[in-house]
Amino acid sequence: MTGEVARVALPARTVESRLIVVARAQRAEDYDTVLDVLVDAGIRSVEVTLTTPGTFEHLPRLLSRFGDSVDLGIGTITDPSQLARAIEVGASYLVTPITSRDLVTQATDAGVPIVPGGLTPTELFSSWSAGASAVKVFPAGQVGPSYLKDLRGPFPDLVAVPSGGVDLAGAEAWLTAGAVAVSVGGPLLGDAFAGGDLVALRDRAAAFVEVCARSAE
Repeated sequence: MTGEVARVALPARTVESRLIVVARAQRAEDYDTVLDVLVDAGIRSVEVTLTTPGTFEHLPRLLSRFGDSVDLGIGTITDPSQLARAIEVGASYLVTPITSRDLVTQATDAGVPIVPGGLTPTELFSSWSAGASAVKVFPAGQVGPSYLKDLRGPFPDLVAVPSGGVDLAGAEAWLTAGAVAVSVGGPLLGDAFAGGDLVALRDRAAAFVEVCARSAE
């Protein structure tokens, strides 16, 4: 495929764990308690999102507290200024729900991994050929794991991360179909950011960690 394009690899911990947890909180301060539980359960990659107020300002604190154990990315990036700020505050990787070759080039030039979203073959190939570290198949729940097998026909080298509606069974199926990792939100986090049971959160997180580890064998 495009062997000559510049491409920044995803962080090793994220690739090894095969699991990204997407954390959307009401306030950035709410990340801490939930991340404590996730890290204890074995989660090694978390995407905090710009839909949560204060994410930029709070990321350095999260990196200081959790950075030795977890890759911390910033997601829901949609414009160049957001991407530049995410790099400035130290994001381990960048995630955008859109297809933008300009954002891919901006991140790649800065040496930071980026995972842009897309659903159609044209969108996904556009990002991949621009140098994306991986492409986010979003919303994955609308297509299913067999879609990745179909994409691998014309795009055998495509590195994909499904996101949106990926539950425990879906995680295993997507990884078996060839995804490099799965991006999981609600099915793992549940009501954790609304005062939910943190013991139950740990159990759900541990179950996803186990499934993703098993799929790597």
